[in-house]
Amino acid sequence: MTFWTPFTEEAPKISTVFSRRHKATGNLCMLATLRADGSPRISPVEPRIFEGMLVIVGMPGTTKFKDLARDPRFCLHTATVDTMVGDGDAKLFGSVTDLPDRETHARFAQNLFEESGFDIRGQEFDHFYVADITGASCVEITDEQLAITIWKPGEGERVVRK
Repeated sequence: MTFWTPFTEEAPKISTVFSRRHKATGNLCMLATLRADGSPRISPVEPRIFEGMLVIVGMPGTTKFKDLARDPRFCLHTATVDTMVGDGDAKLFGSVTDLPDRETHARFAQNLFEESGFDIRGQEFDHFYVADITGASCVEITDEQLAITIWKPGEGERVVRK
């Protein structure tokens, strides 16, 4: 599995763009999942980097998490309103694992409270999804060219210019 920390080591460019865009949007990303009928679903989500993991959690009972429980594959895209992608954008691909460790949940809730003031301490998580990143890409404009950086585990980053 490729958790967040090894991903940042293998894909420094993409992880930097993702982190920059993630922070700029107040952690908002768009999550693509598969519905029960196989059609795609796009949903807003606020993933967090916690203890070297990319964690995808949210309100209990939402359809996006039901999708992930049925089929753990996802695509996560940094939210953007800039059609010229002046600040870049990034996509992460992978699958999630539901981590049932209540001690990790408690630390996460405490960390969330300390960083944002949002208090879910003492509440049980419906799902605590941790991402296994299996691919990623980012787009930036450099020297008036579109630079697409692509990563797969064990292959490093490569850049395609258009």
